[in-house]
Amino acid sequence: MTDDFASILSPERLQGGGSGPLYVKLRRTLEEAIRAGTLGHGDALPPERDIAEFATVSRVTVRKAIDELVADGLLVRRHGSGTFVAKPVSKVEQRLSQLTSFTEDMARRGMTSRSEWLHKGIHTPSPDEMMNLGLAADIKVSRLSRLRIADDQPLAIENASVSGEFLPDPFVVTTSLYAELERRQVRPIRAVQRISATNMKEADAHLLGVPVGAAGLSIERISYLGSGRAVEFTRSLYRGDAYDFVAELTIGA
Repeated sequence: MTDDFASILSPERLQGGGSGPLYVKLRRTLEEAIRAGTLGHGDALPPERDIAEFATVSRVTVRKAIDELVADGLLVRRHGSGTFVAKPVSKVEQRLSQLTSFTEDMARRGMTSRSEWLHKGIHTPSPDEMMNLGLAADIKVSRLSRLRIADDQPLAIENASVSGEFLPDPFVVTTSLYAELERRQVRPIRAVQRISATNMKEADAHLLGVPVGAAGLSIERISYLGSGRAVEFTRSLYRGDAYDFVAELTIGA
């Protein structure tokens, strides 16, 4: 691999990498090698001092080029391990006209989904939960937080709150929350969803495998039964580089 990098980052190739500052040429050269597959997913980059020596540039130039590739999601830094070529991201398209669970969504696409549980518990409701779920002060709420993963790619952090009246024991949910609500005959049939842009904070970025400050989609959803009772209040954070939400629009009467 050292010989490969010496070839990829030769001063001759770098100077032939178009116009612009040296760090732009270096970033462009590394990006082309990644997109061409010369540098593959999981390949480790040499230390910055070695890259600087191969390319005959300063370490400041190397760091700036790598910082931009990390921000673009092409490289990922692992503390104590080094810098690696990131796994290519496949976009997932979600239609806003259908109320389905994440598990159902991924299965329909032929993708293998799983979750890593971050928290399950029964709590006194917060003011937001009381208002959005229409809860009395003496009603407990079940909270379920998990990292959503499809084909080994983390896509979203989901924080769901369900009235204890409908889900008295959150620990019975092992895979799909909606499957458990359906079993209890309280699966929601409609929802109101609000989507806004956000930037990833450090803890969320670490879980989703993206740089701090990367673009994300913050989603709030309140789901209802046929009677109009709110059953679920969920706050989710999706990777902006991996998820597209699509709505079909028609001309109003």
